[in-house]
Amino acid sequence: KLVDPEMAREKIQIKKIDNVTARQVTFSKRRRGLFKKAQELSILCDAEVGLIIFSTTGKLFEYANT
Repeated sequence: KLVDPEMAREKIQIKKIDNVTARQVTFSKRRRGLFKKAQELSILCDAEVGLIIFSTTGKLFEYANT
């Protein structure tokens, strides 16, 4: 066996985070992760990738590989 089923990560429930600070921290971390994945997709597949994200405060975050 390569992966022990008992060692698998626990599934997290996807729902709105009530704590505002925790929600902002999660947004920031996941945004960075999305940008990294977009960059990887662009490099690996030679694809043109664009990503637009608006925060709850209306701030714009964008990624484009061109």
